[in-house]
Amino acid sequence: MPARLASPLVRIRELCLALPETSERLSHGAPTFFIRRKRSFVMYMDNHHDDGRLALWCAAPEGAQGAMIESAPASYFIPPYVGHRGWLGVRLDRDLGWDEIAGAIEDAYATVAPRRLVDEATT
Repeated sequence: MPARLASPLVRIRELCLALPETSERLSHGAPTFFIRRKRSFVMYMDNHHDDGRLALWCAAPEGAQGAMIESAPASYFIPPYVGHRGWLGVRLDRDLGWDEIAGAIEDAYATVAPRRLVDEATT
């Protein structure tokens, strides 16, 4: 892995794995974070099919994809393959703060996780 990616991936890993019952494994060649080893909620993508982006693909609450892209099109995008399901692309190679990135991860988790786990994560 190139050195420039070590820090963002380490931080993303910390944020995702701090949530209840999460794990990481490669899926389609990318570090992907799962709930109960079954349902993915975040994928870490580095230059996917030469798109030039360092980004997350995140599950998103209904309506969030369009709202986020409209409000900040340089930072958010519709990711391939999962965008039609409402997932949101979050650019890590832009000036988004870590609080905003963490918020996208938390929203992704809350979108996919069972209610009991979401409640556990917020208490």
